[in-house]
Amino acid sequence: MKVLLVYPEFPDTYWSFKHALRFEGKRAAFPPLGLLTVSAMLPADWERRLVDMNIESLTEADLDWADLVLLSAMLVQKDSLREVVEKCRDKGKRVLVGGPYVSTTCDDLPADHIFIGEAEQTFPEFLRDFELGIPQPVYRAPEKPQLSATPVPDFKLAKLDAYSAMSVQYSRGCPFQCEFCDIIEIYGRVPRTKSNAQLLVELDALYETGWRGLVFIVDDNFIGNKRNVRGLLPALVEWSGNRDFPFSFITEASVNLAEDEHLLEMMRQAGFRRVFLGIETPVEESLREAHKGQNTHRGLLESVSRIQHYGMEVMAGFIVGFDHDPDDIFERQIEFIRESAIPLAMVGLLTALPDTQLWRRLEREDRLVRESSGNNTDCSLNFVPQMDSNRLIEGYKRILRTIYSSKEYYRRVSDCLERIKQNPPEPHRAALAGSVAAFLRIALRLGVFDRERAEFWKFLRHTIREHRRHFTKAVTLAAMGYHFRRLTEEYCR
Repeated sequence: MKVLLVYPEFPDTYWSFKHALRFEGKRAAFPPLGLLTVSAMLPADWERRLVDMNIESLTEADLDWADLVLLSAMLVQKDSLREVVEKCRDKGKRVLVGGPYVSTTCDDLPADHIFIGEAEQTFPEFLRDFELGIPQPVYRAPEKPQLSATPVPDFKLAKLDAYSAMSVQYSRGCPFQCEFCDIIEIYGRVPRTKSNAQLLVELDALYETGWRGLVFIVDDNFIGNKRNVRGLLPALVEWSGNRDFPFSFITEASVNLAEDEHLLEMMRQAGFRRVFLGIETPVEESLREAHKGQNTHRGLLESVSRIQHYGMEVMAGFIVGFDHDPDDIFERQIEFIRESAIPLAMVGLLTALPDTQLWRRLEREDRLVRESSGNNTDCSLNFVPQMDSNRLIEGYKRILRTIYSSKEYYRRVSDCLERIKQNPPEPHRAALAGSVAAFLRIALRLGVFDRERAEFWKFLRHTIREHRRHFTKAVTLAAMGYHFRRLTEEYCR
């Protein structure tokens, strides 16, 4: 059999980093880890190809070659997913679709086979049925599987040079119950982890491909199972040290990470350089509304500062549109982001994702308007908010215009660099091979052709004078800020 694995295209969003990746000569941030994992489940004698539409086009020749077409997508990719499915159907190809989108929104997608839930349970069952000639239209995982059955992803299938970072997964699920979150609906509230040996074998496989540089541990809450993480990190420190620190790591975690200084120190030693936190809002009433009590146990500014102290840049998500948001929520968000020294502050409008607690509540209250686009930064609402909609959207745009103005953004970057006193171990020098070329491209675009070039050179001079050891990080963050400013101008036009 010939199997074509296709990853649909993402629209241009803050999360795409499109304008920043161009400086690095990359096409996308990360490869589709789910499809690489499913590829490893295929029979060894089956041929396989991967087409990530975020780095290359899907061609007629690709489809003509294939016997089966496998797709996985998130909600924000749904338009591209539908186009690909229709194209495959026109070609008479058997189409299989799984992933987060169909797991929460299994509607009238004209695929031959739909996979709801995690592939470790559904996909082997399909392969058995397919061999017997009795494949079913829908496969639904009866439970959340243990990750011991997860194979090493087929990293060699991806065109590694096209990506800024690689991805691995250690755990699934989160113990918290945030009302707006679909992760706990898809993966459950009991975090499941791989064994230490499993993850290290995956890192060995990635190391053998020749990859050196950034690795994203894609867990939605890396510390969801703190006991297991505490057991993993010493092994990860040893593995990295024995190989001269070939990777630096980024991940996502809950804010209570700041309460565990031993964990923070071990992450620093292992080479973690950035952590994404779901901060959401500085308004405690809105946090309680969202069932996000874990963010109310200690001061949020103090928590961010504690993590930064261990050499990790904090990236964070923020939300406006809660029922309990006060009239001055926009100014309070701006001030918090400024004081926290978080350069990459991903602010979005509250969105009701399918089959979440928020979706179900708003449905009961007759406040749902439409299905979400999956992009909470495109200035659209899919529910009726308590605040006047126009006022909410205009206030949201004011936040974006303020925090991603060059002066504000560069100030936060400088403040962040000031706080990162303890650096994680430096990655292998091979990971920095493209830095000079990338810097020249950034300097040309931001320092010569950009209308904000005066702020760029002012920032660069300050960096050289005060934060010389963080020069590479500073320039990288400048490129990301350019991406956010470009997107802000498009959204707020």
